[in-house]
Parts: sequence; C-alpha cells; structure tokens
Amino acid sequence: MCSILGVSRSGYYSWLKVQPSKRMIENQKLARRIKEIFIESRATYGTRRIRKQLATQEISVSRKRVGRLMKQNQLCCKIKRKFKVTTDSKHRLPIAKNVLDRNFSATGPNQKYVGDITYIRTQQGWLYLAVVIDLFSRKVVGWAMEDHMEASLVNDALLMALWKRKPKAGLIWHSDRGSQYASESHREILKDHQIKQSMSRKGDCRKRRYLGRYFAHPMMQNRRAKRDDYKPSAVRVTQRCVP
Repeated sequence: MCSILGVSRSGYYSWLKVQPSKRMIENQKLARRIKEIFIESRATYGTRRIRKQLATQEISVSRKRVGRLMKQNQLCCKIKRKFKVTTDSKHRLPIAKNVLDRNFSATGPNQKYVGDITYIRTQQGWLYLAVVIDLFSRKVVGWAMEDHMEASLVNDALLMALWKRKPKAGLIWHSDRGSQYASESHREILKDHQIKQSMSRKGDCRKRRYLGRYFAHPMMQNRRAKRDDYKPSAVRVTQRCVP
C-alpha cells in the first residue's frame, strides 16, 4: 500500500501515531454544529446569524472562524433577492379615506379587517399571497394564492373571510392604495356587503406590524429562499402558516 501511495513505511507509521490537536477536535465539533444550524435554516443563515445561534447555546466563536469552517465544508447561504413591489398606487382609480385612522384596536370580532399582499418565489415563478386579518383576534380569517396580482386575488381572500365570518354591515376594511383594492370589482363586493373601505395614507406602513408576523414566519421565509420549490408545496406551507 505504501508503494502505491508513494510514501515510505516509516513515514506512514509516523502519520498513524500523530494525534489530532485540541484545536482540530474543537473545529470538528464546531463544524458539525454549524452544519446542523445551517441545515435547520434551510441554507438561509450566514456567519452572523449562525454565530448568534451558537451564542444562545453558550458557544462563543468569532464570525471569521464560523466563515472559515463554512467555507471548508462548502456551506454557502442563499442570498435574499431584491424586494418585489406588490403595491401599485400609481393609478387613477378612486382612493378611499383613511377611516381606520391608525386605530388598530377593536373591541370585538368582525369590526375591523386589514389586508395585504406578499410574494413567494418558486421554481415555477412567483406566487402572490393575499391575507385578511381580524384586528380583534389578530388571526387570518381569509386568504388566497395565485400566480398573479390581479384584483381577483384580493377579492377571493376577502370573500373567504366574509363567507367564514359573516360580519354585520359596517365592517371597516383597511388596506393600502393598491390598484387591486381600488378596482371596480373590489368596490362592488364592499358595496354588496355594506363594508366601509379604508385606505392607508401614502407611505404609511403601520398595518405591516399586524401582518408581518405571518409574512415573516420562518417557513414562509424559507420557502421564499428555496429556488427549487413548487407551487403545490408552497400552498401547503401557506396553509400551515395561517391559523
């Protein structure tokens, strides 16, 4: 075997006697833990977040060392893509008054709903998710997912909420100034169900505080980052993310 490897017998036996250093053993253990965290994050964590996660386990290590071990083990995190705009407020459709006026509290269910749209990247293209949240329970009461951002997307989400909850006349429905919410078909639904439409002021993102807990769900974040995802599995993930 030594002749095949091109080394002397004495050199081979000397190599067998060499014990791994303490640092080498530490790096091996640390690399295994880094890989576990990396896999759990679905390849979305870089050196900063992995180091932070290790700190919660009382493992103190520098970002440089984490980066070196990640490189040695070929662990490369997925880079977040540029923000995709989901609100088209540059239109000539009617803009409703801000009836909600930043009052995001409710004394009972089915008094105030807020809605928004987010996006999910899949191998087959973008998916768009519209949700409706009751400000009393802070729970999703309606949602819809399509591969487009047309008015029918938000219409279906709202109709689901109306079918499930059957709110009385006078419900306040708050959203941004997107063309979907200002569309004629959407306004017809509101008129038929005697719903008061409310739209946020230009540049006001306060409602995102109540929608962010769902859009920032780890499973949703991971699905955004996973390039080889498919629409059916993205739908299943969304169903698990909303109550």
